Order: sequence, then structure tokens, then C-alpha cells
Amino acid sequence: RDTMRGGKFLNVWRMAELHAKIAPQRVRLLEEWGAVFDRTKNGLINQRNFGGHRYPRLAHVGDRTGLEMIRTLQDHGIHQGIETYMECTALDLLKNERGEVCGIVCMWRETGNFIIFKAKSIIFATGGGGKAWDVTSNSWEYTGDGYAMAYEAGAELMDLEFSQFHPTGMVWPLSVKGLLVTESVRGEGGILLNNEGTRFMFNYIPERFKSETADTEEEAARWLAGDPNARRPPELLTRDVVARAINEEVKAGRGSEHGGAYLNIATQRSAEDIKKKLPSMYHQFKVLAELDITKDPMEVGPTCHYFMGGIRVDANTTMSSVAGLFACGECAAGMHGANRLGGNSLSDLLVFGYLSGKNAAEYAKKIAAYSEVDKEQVTKIIQNATNILNRESGANPFLLHEELEINMQNNVGIIRTKNELEKGIELLEKIKTSYKNVKAKGSSQFNPGWHEALGLRNLLITSEAVARAALLREESRGAHTRADFPGEQKDWLQYNIITTKGEDGKMQLVKVKRSSPDADLERIAQSTIEDLEAEIAKERNTE
Repeated sequence: RDTMRGGKFLNVWRMAELHAKIAPQRVRLLEEWGAVFDRTKNGLINQRNFGGHRYPRLAHVGDRTGLEMIRTLQDHGIHQGIETYMECTALDLLKNERGEVCGIVCMWRETGNFIIFKAKSIIFATGGGGKAWDVTSNSWEYTGDGYAMAYEAGAELMDLEFSQFHPTGMVWPLSVKGLLVTESVRGEGGILLNNEGTRFMFNYIPERFKSETADTEEEAARWLAGDPNARRPPELLTRDVVARAINEEVKAGRGSEHGGAYLNIATQRSAEDIKKKLPSMYHQFKVLAELDITKDPMEVGPTCHYFMGGIRVDANTTMSSVAGLFACGECAAGMHGANRLGGNSLSDLLVFGYLSGKNAAEYAKKIAAYSEVDKEQVTKIIQNATNILNRESGANPFLLHEELEINMQNNVGIIRTKNELEKGIELLEKIKTSYKNVKAKGSSQFNPGWHEALGLRNLLITSEAVARAALLREESRGAHTRADFPGEQKDWLQYNIITTKGEDGKMQLVKVKRSSPDADLERIAQSTIEDLEAEIAKERNTE
């Protein structure tokens, strides 16, 4: 219910259902593998409140849950004898004469040598493409590689207009602008204030969430104190709502000193609690901003954070429209609809990573032998990569990337219009033209310029897909906000936007009608919490 409502009902219903049913057992398995989650006094896994969740659901390890998951999975993978290829960059997929995936061409970053991996099935878990924007929480790896490689191989992309801007990224100092300030701060009671000291989120509660959201500071304080009859504070509304609210306050001249909002946890929790529950945030601001969050408010603002859209996959198997290519996590579309709830990304990858592995293995077992690799495909992929080094002169990849970031930030940002999107697409075409003659100086060995240029191809494909889909969807839904088409349009709820590479090599976008949801799932998603709780109580009484 919460996932569908957060995604503005554009989610793939079956994926939301599988996620809700399978996530708990995958969390328990992670614990069996060695993850150490925070516990309650009774010894149960402690669960935290996050935006858009009606109940505290998030199993966590302080404010560094993702790092604990990485540690656990790496440790388990090593003990299982899984081979890992570090500093190895995937360039493009290989397909056999039947159009099935049969391998992938990669490049060793250290030496510049190429390697071909033959495969009966391949899983993409390549993350998003946030490095297309100037202000982002994403690290350098997030260049849309999975989207672009799948697109070039003929796979369908879906919902790429929905790029989430997390409401709380650092805005100062400039050197760390965009760095994430975890939602855990608001989950632990942090409040958002404008430069007048007003707790402004009470002015931005959508009609859909009014029945579940506190409308006074007094009620919000009671909720924080544990009153079961109090409703959740508006700071825990969905990310799209909070990000737009901060944006509106800044536009109205009520922003913080450096163009964001103030996030204050110091007035809500003791210094001891903050250091215990938010150690990473305490350290991050102390070191990077010379600010003590146990005493002073943080300055935060929207930062490009996550892609709801991605490779279109089958809900049950996670296989794409290209046989043998599977996708999970952020690079796959469908689970989150128009907006992702905080915390659902980590549980998403646990659930659909499991389903991808299971189904990719079963698919591979049915194939007797590896396909022969088409040498022409390999030669073309390697030539495209090495041409960047072999040109006498050409455009600087770092400057082109900077142009792309500024263009996407200004024209395909958190609030969009037809004029800005059309300008953004026009500038993208100019950058694409320059990219045809991009030049990286130096050799192939650990060459940052070459690596930048290779990733830039993927960013350009991803950025164009985002901009064109955003132009086509003439409504505001979830993370996609059109100033010239305010509000959700009922007709648009029927459609997903599908992006493919046409036979002429040009990008093609079409509106595809969505399948009808299961009647019982729709009933649950549309029901009030009170009705559902009464229904569950009735079922338990009759057992």
C-alpha cells in the first residue's frame, strides 16, 4: 500500500507485491550471513521511520545500513568463492544470431586491455545515472551504463522521466554540494525550517496524505514522543513532496543562507542520542562543514539521487525484452513507479537481486553450450572505444561532461517546462555532435580522460531518454514535475513511456498502456490504514 501510494500508483503492481512479501525473509537471510542490525530492548531488529511509510519498517545499522550490507555481501561472496573482477569496465553486450545475449566486452582500467566474457545469461545491477546532473548525491560510477548498454542491445527502457531529487543534500560548502544527508535525520525527528524560523512543511501536505499527517507542531511532538494516536510529522512525507517544498521556499526568498533550508535535529534529540543514532551524519558535518549537528542546524537542499525508471523487465523473472539479459536494483524499472520511498532501494535490491540470480541461473541451465562470439561485433565495440585515444585532436571529455551537467541541472531539473526541456534536448544534440570527435590524451593505461569519455556515451544516451520522456509526459506525478502541467492527470495514469533505439539509430518513445492491477491489490492500495487494520483484526478473531 505505502509503496503504491508513494509511487503515485504508477508502479508495476506485481513488483510491489513481491517486494512486500519477500523482503522480510531476505533481511533475515542477510542477518544469517553476518549483518549486525540495531536491536530493540527485547532483542528484535530495530525498525526506523522513513518518509511515506505508515509504520517504522527500516531495519538499520545506525545511519550506515548500506555499508553494513556491502560488508556482509562482500564477506559472503568471498567465502562462496565468487570471482570478482575489480577495475573492469563493461563496454557493450554481445548477441548471437537469434538476438540472445551471449557475452559482454569489457576493459581493464589498469592496463587498457580488453576482455570478452562469454555468458548464457547476464544480470545488470549497474545503478543509476545521477552524474548527468551538476548537483547529485551519486559518485563517479553512476553514469547510466546499464541503461545505455541495454538500449544499444535493443532492450526497452521505461519511466525514465522519473528521476528523484532527494530533498536533503548538503548545500555548503560548495566542495561537497549534493552529498547526501540521510533521511534518518528526519526519521529521528529532524525538522525543516526556513530563514524566518517557520516549520514550513505544514504548508505543503498533499490531500492524499492529510488524513495520515500531523497538522500541528503539538501533534508532531506527541508522535515523536511515542503517542500511538498522533499522526506522523510532515517532514516524513514522500521525497518528491519535501523536495518541491524546499524548492518553493527558496524561490520565495525564504531559503537558508546558501540556498537551501535548515534541518534541525538538535532541538529534538539529545547530543548523546544524535551521536549514537546518527554517527555518520555527525562526523560528515563536523569534518566537511565544521558544524556540530548536536548544537546547530544543517543546511540542506534537493540533490539528484535516484532513477525510478530503467530497463523494462518482467516482474516475476526480471528478464528484459532482450533474451538472456536480466536487471535488478536501480537500473531496472517498475518497482517504485513515479517516486521511491526511502529505504525501499536496499530492500528492492535484496528482493530483485535474489529473483534475478535465481531466474538467470535457471535460464542459463536450459542452454546447452555457449554461443560463438561474433567477431564483427567485438571489433566494432573495441574500435569505438580506441578511436577516442587514436584521434589527433577533438573535444575534451571533462568539459563536455561539465556542459551536460549544467544543461541537465538547468533544463531537466526538479521543476520542468516545455521550453526548458526543448532547450535541454537541443543542447544535448550539440553535445552529442561534439562527442563524436571526443579525444582523450595519453595512453590506455589508467587514463581518467579515456574512462570519462567512455562513461560520457552512456550519460548522453541516458540524459536524452530522461529529457524526451519528461517532455512527452504532460502532467506532474511523483518526482516528475511540470510547471506547465501542474497536478496528476487521470489519463496519464494509464501509460508508461517506453524508450527504444529505432532501426534508423534514433531514439524512439511511445506511450504504452498499462495492464490492469489485481483487484485485491488495488483495494488494499486504495484503502485507509484504519480499514485495513480492522480487516486484519477481524481475520485474527475468526481464526
